[in-house]
Amino acid sequence: MSNDGNKKQFWKRNAAKVPGSIQHVYGAQHPPLDPLLHANLIKAGNRPPPATPGKPKKATTFQEFESITSDAWDVGDDDDELLAMAAQNLNIEVVMETANKVIENHSKQQERQRQDDTTELEQRGEDTQEELEEEEEEEEENEEDRAGEGDRASPEVLFASQSSPHTEGRLVKSQSEAPIGSPKDAASEHAGLHRQRSLPHRPPVIPLVARMADQNTSGTPAMTEREASRLDKFKQLLAGPNTDLEELRKLSWSGIPRQVRPITWKLLSGYLPANAERRESVLQRKRQEYFGFIQQYYDSRNDEHHQDTYRQIHIDIPRMSPESLVLQPKVTEIHIDIPRTNPLIPLFQQASVQEIFERILFIWAIRHPASGYVQGINDLVTPFFVVYVFEYIEEEVENFDVSSLQEEALRNIEADSFWCMSKLLDGIQDNYTFAQPGIQRKVKALEELVSRIDESVHLHMQQYEVEYLQFAFRWMNNLLMRELPLRCTIRLWDTYQAEPEGFSHFHLYVCAAFLVRWRKEILEERDFQGLMILLQNLPTMHWGNEEVSVLLAEAYRLKFAFADAPNHYKR
Repeated sequence: MSNDGNKKQFWKRNAAKVPGSIQHVYGAQHPPLDPLLHANLIKAGNRPPPATPGKPKKATTFQEFESITSDAWDVGDDDDELLAMAAQNLNIEVVMETANKVIENHSKQQERQRQDDTTELEQRGEDTQEELEEEEEEEEENEEDRAGEGDRASPEVLFASQSSPHTEGRLVKSQSEAPIGSPKDAASEHAGLHRQRSLPHRPPVIPLVARMADQNTSGTPAMTEREASRLDKFKQLLAGPNTDLEELRKLSWSGIPRQVRPITWKLLSGYLPANAERRESVLQRKRQEYFGFIQQYYDSRNDEHHQDTYRQIHIDIPRMSPESLVLQPKVTEIHIDIPRTNPLIPLFQQASVQEIFERILFIWAIRHPASGYVQGINDLVTPFFVVYVFEYIEEEVENFDVSSLQEEALRNIEADSFWCMSKLLDGIQDNYTFAQPGIQRKVKALEELVSRIDESVHLHMQQYEVEYLQFAFRWMNNLLMRELPLRCTIRLWDTYQAEPEGFSHFHLYVCAAFLVRWRKEILEERDFQGLMILLQNLPTMHWGNEEVSVLLAEAYRLKFAFADAPNHYKR
């Protein structure tokens, strides 16, 4: 490398065309490379030390570089001429001085970085230790408080403990950055505790069973002492000869344990009487009455005046295969863009389950001619069906084969689901009559409410011409079932059953809190299409009981402020 002849032979040793090439890049910090100067720099011992001791030694000749590289380099005569021209225009002293400064600066930066890292680690260790001590003290205080007070978290307590403070003159603040929970199990997790407290808690990935029911089913940690205490209170209350429904509502507001949810829902919906001695006879009578309707009306599903109703039910309930539609001559015009009823859950793809849903929906439509069957009612059967299946099984329900149940149990589940769904729809039937006036009124009330509690969100949607009816119609029609996982819907309905007019009145405030919950994401969207895509695909797949509890607390606060003072949100 010390003379031109060697240099020519060095670079042109293999001039065959091969993949890959090198392009020289010149910058202020690193001047063009001169082979002659490079040789002098090596002799002067001015090469920088390796950045890390674990890395292999840097190659000092092209042969060494080629031996450890899988790429091939093709350098033509133009590159040699360019290097020679650059070498003639450079002052050796300037280059040497520049190189020494670069090496010196690099060494100083590395030393400062090492000192900063050491200081940060020491500070983090001190902070972590302080947080551990504080959390231990808080946990001891919380345990003492729980031991001395009742277990039920009333709406007032929930509102005080979970709702966020007033900010910027708004009544409701988004919970998108609210601390929901922080890990306490492992000491290693406390290093990032200050970051995690500013983010919503994401529950661990749980089986799809728990996604349908709640997070206290299989695949999740064992029941805590607090949960066991709540379950005992429910059992004691339900074991009495006459259940105190008001006390049961108070207990149920904060969620119902899975083990007692079936009987609690039947009581709160008015399907079962509070008197324990009458329950069995009422169940038998209502179940016989339902199957009397089946025997009387179901064979008429293919009659001309019922064919439109039955066809719409077929559209909304996924069929097992297209061949099954051929067997129904009255349903030949169905457009199979189904499925609509929980298409990703195997339980609802079973033939026997689909037949149950068909019978429930058809009988309800026949008995309610004022509204008939309306798209969306099919969704309202699923929570009842899942909850009442849990009355007979303890394993996972997502992939459960209902044919393994006894026929009597399956008939009981079907009849109970029908009557409880009917009780629910009795309170919101104007949502499904002609022109759906109930939904129209609620969407308008939602718009007025949001304009008062978060004007910036309201004006932002007005700016991009987003109408509330375009996204909130589904929220009212399906009771947020298309926006939340089924496990969250079941938890939400625990509170709806406990609230007076929960499905009709309280649901409005839940929708308002749900919309404002996404204010940050809404304000970041800058066009109509982006807003609509966001509002119709809100990221709630990983939501669990904690997120729903916060949402309900926000909704209760809104109801507390506005329900008895409607002029507060009327312009």
